[in-house]
Amino acid sequence: MGIVLFDGVAYGMLLFLIGAGLSLTLGLMNFVNLAHGAFAMAGGYAASLAMARLGLPFGAALALAFVAAALAGAVLERLLFRHLYRAHPLDHVLLSIGVVFVAVAGATWLFGPTGQPFEPPAWLRGSSAWFGVEVGNYRLFLIAFGCAVLLLLLALLGRTRYGAMVRAAVDNRRVAESMGLRAGRLFFFTFALGCGLAGLGGALGIGMLGLDPNFPLKYLVHFLIVVCVGGAGTLLGPFLAAMLVGIVDVAGKYYLPAAGSFPVYLFMVLVLLLRPRGLLPRQGRA
Repeated sequence: MGIVLFDGVAYGMLLFLIGAGLSLTLGLMNFVNLAHGAFAMAGGYAASLAMARLGLPFGAALALAFVAAALAGAVLERLLFRHLYRAHPLDHVLLSIGVVFVAVAGATWLFGPTGQPFEPPAWLRGSSAWFGVEVGNYRLFLIAFGCAVLLLLLALLGRTRYGAMVRAAVDNRRVAESMGLRAGRLFFFTFALGCGLAGLGGALGIGMLGLDPNFPLKYLVHFLIVVCVGGAGTLLGPFLAAMLVGIVDVAGKYYLPAAGSFPVYLFMVLVLLLRPRGLLPRQGRA
């Protein structure tokens, strides 16, 4: 049971790192971005190529993954997404899912249909004993890294001028702009930040989730479940939801392998029946 719990939490951390950016764009900016997994894939490929072909160390590859995904998100936000912020959510869905299919086709053409190799650094190999359970060092690193990112994001959005401006622009964009806030620029940086987080999660997930051109479609539902169950527009909500989804998914595959992802879907339905707005919904106007 202990190993299932640790593996579930580690998997949940990956879901949170990717889902946190989706929570920002969906809950704070009211933009339904189903292409979020494509930015995670972009970060994963950037990290994989940086380590395999350029020989960059693991830490530098993670930084490159964040920057590459953030830049890709910034470019697409300027060219495509910003024109649909005030459009119907169906337009968001159609555009973003089109971006996903283009990304899948492009990744297949550039890198082939097979998965990318991944070799963690020496200090992340092997395992350690915690509470009588042998846990992989890489999974422990994922847990610690995810907690650190959560604390940084909470501080950024809750204790800085940038976070206050973003919340003000989201709650009432017209009033915020009349007071001199440049909401378009704030949303631009927020969108890029969310994409960068997705890329970081995609890079960290290579060793646990794998990486191939179908990555954006394979895990899209899991990212959406984390945001919907946790509550869009928050960080603690998706974090709690990611932990629960990770544990439920790993436990289901360990104890009921024939059920596949059914336990996760059942968990989502039960939670949303009891709390339709999510575990910890954002307070105030969406």
